[in-house]
Amino acid sequence: MYLHAGNNKDIRKRDIIGIFDLDTSTVSTITRKFLNEADKTGIVETVKEEIPKSFILTNEKIYITQLSPAALHGRFELKFLKG
Repeated sequence: MYLHAGNNKDIRKRDIIGIFDLDTSTVSTITRKFLNEADKTGIVETVKEEIPKSFILTNEKIYITQLSPAALHGRFELKFLKG
């Protein structure tokens, strides 16, 4: 099973650790530092060059996406229910 993260990017569901809202999660300096360090090491991938709304944390990468966490959650649940 895969989660479509936008711009033809599919992520294996079993690799997803969490989906986070950028507006609320980056209030914390710890999260900002984590994302900054991850970006420096090259494990951050921007799905599309639009205003980012969320990030998807996986076993190997962090995906920055323009989709809201609610939209991603809906896609996650819809695919799960379908099969």
